[in-house]
Amino acid sequence: MIVKADKAAIDEAARIIRAGGLVAFPTETVYGLGADATQGRAVARIFEAKGRPRFNPLIVHVPDLEAARELAAFGDDALALARTFWPGPLSLVLPLSAQSRHRISELVTAGLDTIALRVPSHAVARALLVAAGVPIAAPSANKSGRVSPTSAEHVEDDLGSAADLILDGGRAEAGLESTIVALSPQPTLLRPGSIAREDIEAALQRRLSDFEDGRVQSPGQLLSHYAPRASLRLNASEAMPGEALLAFGPHAPEGALNLSAAGDLREAAANLFAYLRALDAQRPSRIAVMPIPARGLGEAINDRLRRASAPRPSDKRP
Repeated sequence: MIVKADKAAIDEAARIIRAGGLVAFPTETVYGLGADATQGRAVARIFEAKGRPRFNPLIVHVPDLEAARELAAFGDDALALARTFWPGPLSLVLPLSAQSRHRISELVTAGLDTIALRVPSHAVARALLVAAGVPIAAPSANKSGRVSPTSAEHVEDDLGSAADLILDGGRAEAGLESTIVALSPQPTLLRPGSIAREDIEAALQRRLSDFEDGRVQSPGQLLSHYAPRASLRLNASEAMPGEALLAFGPHAPEGALNLSAAGDLREAAANLFAYLRALDAQRPSRIAVMPIPARGLGEAINDRLRRASAPRPSDKRP
């Protein structure tokens, strides 16, 4: 059920979270499907609702840095990033603190000795975290591997009644998930996202390492992810018969759905998931995607498009 995110609705959502229920809520990146991170049964409902692999860890949302430091060990680099980008679309993967090892459900961490933490900036998300009084584990509020939701209607279309409540806080502003950085043994970019690599490197005053190990350490690292029902063809200049075109830039064919006619990567990021859903609803044989520059937020946009175009598990033959 979708309800406008006023104070009464947020208070009810907090009650549902504390009682072990599921609440979909807006953040500045995408809508999340939240549960109390300390209740294993509640967290298990997230995996059930999404059809999410159990080895895929979840991001835990907290209201502020003080709450985050109760759950994880912060070194100098982590503190520098948190103080620069929180509240905002940055998730930090850090060693679990001694007290949180017995507090946070192992389903949240996928049995790892690290935890992914974020302090969101969206007013509704922050009000929910304060009202609930517990850390909230929340992946994107969609079926696992599918296009992330940027509106309450997207959540309802994808999950139906799997969420006990959907808080409608309007369209997500950034439209791309958070950037995920691990800090041990050295700062490493695990997932590009709504904060560009260059901005994080400027805050750290050094380069980020690239993730190379095949082991899943954070959300969004599965090869096939963020995928519409239609397959994708990347680096296309125009649509072939039966295809729908996702365009970019001032030289796109007239009438195509354009991520940004001005070539603005921030605008393109905000529109990406909503436009993929809109084209997918047309039931094309395939979605052709024009090239996106790899600079700045283009790195994250291209990451999502590559994962969306990867072979899906159901496509594999024995």
